[in-house]
Amino acid sequence: MRVLSGIQPTGRFHWGNYFGAIRQYVALQGNEQSFYFIADLHALTTVRDAGQLSQNTLDAALDLLAVGLDPAKATLFRQSDVPEVTELTWLLMTLTQMHLLEKCHAYKDKKEKGIAADAGLFTYPVLMAADILLYDSDVVPVGLDQVQHLEVTRDIAQRFNVIYGGEFLHLPNARVLDSTAKVPGTDGEKMSKSYGNTIEIFEDGKKLRKKIMSIKTDSTPVEEPKNPDTCAVFTLYRLFADEASQQTLADRYCAGGMGYGEAKQQLFEAALAYFAEARERRAWWEARPDDLRDVLIQGATRARAKGQEVLARCRGASGLGARWT
Repeated sequence: MRVLSGIQPTGRFHWGNYFGAIRQYVALQGNEQSFYFIADLHALTTVRDAGQLSQNTLDAALDLLAVGLDPAKATLFRQSDVPEVTELTWLLMTLTQMHLLEKCHAYKDKKEKGIAADAGLFTYPVLMAADILLYDSDVVPVGLDQVQHLEVTRDIAQRFNVIYGGEFLHLPNARVLDSTAKVPGTDGEKMSKSYGNTIEIFEDGKKLRKKIMSIKTDSTPVEEPKNPDTCAVFTLYRLFADEASQQTLADRYCAGGMGYGEAKQQLFEAALAYFAEARERRAWWEARPDDLRDVLIQGATRARAKGQEVLARCRGASGLGARWT
């Protein structure tokens, strides 16, 4: 079973990224059939600063290795290091119908808000399809908001196969990521970079504590009982703590006599402990830039080997044939 997923380097990864997706990427790795890429080509639709994109991509690689992606168990690479994906994108663009792309929510959302949507955003689903199809992916872990793009990928692949009369592209299946891991941001809404309410995985200790202490809570007096089930602080604490610790803190909420500051301090300590080993691994990799580069180069080499095989099938099917040079 070949698993594939990509994540955009549009900023440092936060708790929402980890519990919503990255943690499950790590759980699904297991052999050379797990492909994970840093989607720097996709990020060009929003990040227009060269230095920022370069640094974000480096940080993304460091963060993924730190939280548990193992180069011995999974293939990690930069999207832009596999040029085959852009050639396959063009082959797919020549037969992708406009109405299919006009229905995609990312484009529709911007259009409805009156925001200028460029061609990169409009054709984003075709590049995503090429990302998936280039490796004969069987399973693609996606959030609920990305299921539509997986369905578009399947539609494009089926159309290619029908037009050229063969099974040239393998149809992938979605694996919807755990939607029970609700990750509220500092304002209580869903944690998202676009809302400016994130807490980064590797936030500096002082900055981490300051952000946690700023989490929005209600105005229930200290002496009054509080409901842990409606509190963003407790929701976050549950992600880091074992069941016994969760119950202990829940009891403190219900008994009264506890301010939210105490709960926030416990969340701070739990989060520090949870990512302690990951922080050490990140420091180890950060001190070895040549090793990090080798991981990405080796990953791209493995990805290209598979990608060239699939692209050769598609070139042959479409009449381009093998390259002469």
